[in-house]
Amino acid sequence: MKPKVGIISAGALGTALAQSISKNNDNILLWGRNPELINEINNEHTNSKYYPNFQLNENITGINDLEKLHDCNVIILAIPSSVIREMMEKLAKIISPDCAIITTIKGIELSSHKTMSQIINEYVDNETYVLSGPNIAKEIMNNFPAATSIAGKGNFRLIESVFDKSNMKVDYNDDIIGTEFCGIIKNIIAISQGILEGMDINYNAKLAFFTKSFLEAKDIIEKLGGKRDTVDQYCGFGDIITASLFPVSRNHTLGVLAGQNIVIDEQATGVLFEGKNTSKVFKQICDEHDIHSPTVDFVYHTVIENKNPKIEFNRIWDEL
Repeated sequence: MKPKVGIISAGALGTALAQSISKNNDNILLWGRNPELINEINNEHTNSKYYPNFQLNENITGINDLEKLHDCNVIILAIPSSVIREMMEKLAKIISPDCAIITTIKGIELSSHKTMSQIINEYVDNETYVLSGPNIAKEIMNNFPAATSIAGKGNFRLIESVFDKSNMKVDYNDDIIGTEFCGIIKNIIAISQGILEGMDINYNAKLAFFTKSFLEAKDIIEKLGGKRDTVDQYCGFGDIITASLFPVSRNHTLGVLAGQNIVIDEQATGVLFEGKNTSKVFKQICDEHDIHSPTVDFVYHTVIENKNPKIEFNRIWDEL
């Protein structure tokens, strides 16, 4: 018997994952806040807000009542990091102790410096897994070949059954800390590469900087309790490359603007760059653990302190 899967967030990634795994699972519940969108998913089998040209498989059922997730075997969280506590307070009263939780959220709580899995485990003792990699929602929706990492401490058999035949290649590991921090560090590296692009730095220098940043990521992961080898996996190298060198990352865009000495008024424009908060918090984490990272310093000084990117680059370059 196939597991019953609930996906929380009918956004771009949540909908894409629902479509991907629906080929191998009998019943997918896709939760969203918007009643009109849920009605569209159930009546038209579409999600026109994110994928106007796609037909959803009919075994995907839209819901806006979390109580309907009470008998799910697996729940996938694809929500913003800012609402993780609000969601877990509700789910803790609903889900079974045997329900596995998979988080796809790449972020860190600003106030506590806790990762998403650590916050989840404050509320429940359920087996918790981290899905992280070079995941581009539109590619998953298009059923293109895709690969990702899933980290956890439990039995992967249940999780494997969910993703079997989904056209997504999954590598499994037991390094939850390393896998989660890879998804955070890649934001810093993506910003740094964006800054260099905005400055119109030559390719050799950009890639030399990237090489050192990648090696720094291994050192940071290890000092935070993860495994160096995790950075070589899809959640590390694959995700870092995707965010840093391809035009799919908002963090990369933030870096480009900073490299051009352009400061965006986020409140006025309504464009929020989560990478700004990430770089601020990650600088604090590095300082707390006595970790010296030229890449983290470069991003912090340029993006948070608005220092001249050329002066900062020359200073960092001398350290490479």
